[in-house]
Amino acid sequence: MPLRLRKFIGTILIICLVILYAILATTIASAYLGTSPWWVHLLYFLLSGILWILPAMLIIKWMAGPIRK
Repeated sequence: MPLRLRKFIGTILIICLVILYAILATTIASAYLGTSPWWVHLLYFLLSGILWILPAMLIIKWMAGPIRK
């Protein structure tokens, strides 16, 4: 697969990932954290704000393609 096509597909995947992840994280927060103390909100949004990076890293690694020697 050409590198330009791989980067285009990866960019679309990352955009979809961020949108779906934001909707999911907000839905979970609205459903379960309504009456929780402030520190639970802080921990949840800290962890959920960092957690999306893991699948994004895999997509970026795929976008870079195989290592050429």
